[in-house]
Amino acid sequence: MPGRLNSATAQPYVLGLFRMVVGLLFACHGAASLFGVLGGAAGGGTIDAGTWPGWYAAVIQLIGGGLVLLGLGTRAAAVISSGSMAYAYFKVHQPGALWPMENGGEASAMFCWAFLLLAFTGSGAFGLDRLLARRTSEPEQSTPERETPVAA
Repeated sequence: MPGRLNSATAQPYVLGLFRMVVGLLFACHGAASLFGVLGGAAGGGTIDAGTWPGWYAAVIQLIGGGLVLLGLGTRAAAVISSGSMAYAYFKVHQPGALWPMENGGEASAMFCWAFLLLAFTGSGAFGLDRLLARRTSEPEQSTPERETPVAA
């Protein structure tokens, strides 16, 4: 069993599943804050449009999470999302206490590190990044021109 867990053939698939779960959870946070679904923002409801930093963070969560979920522009979306969560941790949570357990910043810290990992590893399997890269890297298959008989 340990041989299968360390297998290089399984790694892209596990990474792809990890990416999809992290992206879905992150997008759900953004949707909750922007649209009031899934319980809404903290305490219910939505965040007022344009309020700093909550509304901008929610937009990054929804769009970044959606892109990571789809595996489209994964590295760029992950870098922006990771930075957003680092900002959230150090500006919102960390002033309350040092440790994430004390300041309520566990989700921000975990998302920050998960997205940083995805920024370095890429989308893994099941991502649109790979599908698009495969399409653009395939050489053009030219069809041989058929000689048509010349009618005299």
